[in-house]
Amino acid sequence: MKPAHVAIIMDGNGRWAKARGLPRAAGHRAGVEALRRTVRAAGDMGIDWLTVYAFSSENWSRPRAEISDLMTLLRLFLRRDLAEIHQNGVRVRMIGDRSGLEPDIRALVDEAEKLTLDNTAMNLVIAFNYGSRDEITRAARTIARAVADKTLDPEEITPESFGAFLDTACMPDPDLVIRTSGEQRLSNFLMWQCAYSELVFTPCFWPDFNADQLAEAIETYAARDRRYGGIATRDVAS
Repeated sequence: MKPAHVAIIMDGNGRWAKARGLPRAAGHRAGVEALRRTVRAAGDMGIDWLTVYAFSSENWSRPRAEISDLMTLLRLFLRRDLAEIHQNGVRVRMIGDRSGLEPDIRALVDEAEKLTLDNTAMNLVIAFNYGSRDEITRAARTIARAVADKTLDPEEITPESFGAFLDTACMPDPDLVIRTSGEQRLSNFLMWQCAYSELVFTPCFWPDFNADQLAEAIETYAARDRRYGGIATRDVAS
């Protein structure tokens, strides 16, 4: 079975660069190339949704020069790759808190979302300045205001209705989450949405990730029995 929604924690750029005696910025540049490869590969494989963790709300604690490099790479990706992405029928979305981003980056994101709004071949979701706890907190704050304004009855709050206040409203939950670099944690990524996602951890650093690693992760996913809190299919059959 093929996952409809694949989410990727793109990890290991810095360690990839260090192993080669290169500055961390070189690792991030190589990571952008890996993103390009992966978007194309996901499209070729018929994946409907691809969400990538590009910059977390905790990454602001990194050195200022590295943050500047990452912002520059986002600008370059949106400017240089948007035409190809649009031509291939990919719809671009961004999740995360946009209030902390520079105006030109917000404008580029707005442009990408508007230009690709009607595309249907695949959805590319970029999690930038994103943190799951921040997302849930912002959603709870919005709900609290609605309750205070008496436009929302507290009894109407359900897991489904709560999800409509998240950045990922109208998006399916990830079927498969891949993390590169060998680390085995979610790192504040889509914690609400990943309640029943299958997790695959690969030792390769993100700059080395390619179509083969994506296909291998999907094969691992296909071999699993997703139970959603129930019992295994084989146990029902027996």
